[in-house]
Amino acid sequence: MQRVFITGASSGIGAALARRYAEQGASLGLAARRAEALRQLAASLPNPERHRCYPLDVTDHAALAAAAADFIAVAGGADVVIANAGISQGTLTEYAEDLEVFERIVATNLSATVATFAPFIAAMKRQAEAGHACRLAGIASVAGIRGIPGAGAYSASKAAVISYCESLRVELRGSGIRVVTIAPGYIDTPMTRINPYPMPFLLSAEKFAARAQQAIDAGVSYRVIPWQMGVVAKLLRLLPNAVFDALSAKAGRKPRQLPEQAGEPPLAG
Repeated sequence: MQRVFITGASSGIGAALARRYAEQGASLGLAARRAEALRQLAASLPNPERHRCYPLDVTDHAALAAAAADFIAVAGGADVVIANAGISQGTLTEYAEDLEVFERIVATNLSATVATFAPFIAAMKRQAEAGHACRLAGIASVAGIRGIPGAGAYSASKAAVISYCESLRVELRGSGIRVVTIAPGYIDTPMTRINPYPMPFLLSAEKFAARAQQAIDAGVSYRVIPWQMGVVAKLLRLLPNAVFDALSAKAGRKPRQLPEQAGEPPLAG
């Protein structure tokens, strides 16, 4: 029976991953900000008695560490840890009020990924020495391949997740822990439904979760899902800057927050 810890588990990709692993008999640790949504999800899963809910904000690193310690103690370890929590909001550098949003996005998408993995590594190393397959999976985005205008914070944070997971993968080489980077394309979640532009190769959260779980369990180093967006990402990377800039300037942009929404959290994924 796999023991799987997932952040951002209350909706979207996180909830779909939770359902996927639970259907296969896993014991889950589910972390997210919304306590009631977490409880409802856990109650709806197969074998609800196996799952533990951790209502927390992933930017609270002490709370994350405490949740990790509890899950390891109760479950006897962790086989898969998925740093999925993420938020998104349109940002424009020219507006001073967007700096706070930028910082929150980076703190949630990047720093919290580090804080999610860190408390599990020592236990996973011991498990790996005993022959258990261990996985740390970071959910990045194709938005981290090249900068998207109007979404500088999100693109920068996801590009950093890709680079961070690559660094960690090499650091842990030979330890028995495999680090997997998953870069979703457009996935049908509450975070993408407000996008005011076409989303090619849009994939349901359930189909994404099935493919992501296969990649994580296989221990692949990096995978774009769906694969068509992987081809698009490679082509974008090859485009000369002048061509990329001209094409991107015409693209639709994610809405930035309104001034009266400045105290609200950015959109959660």
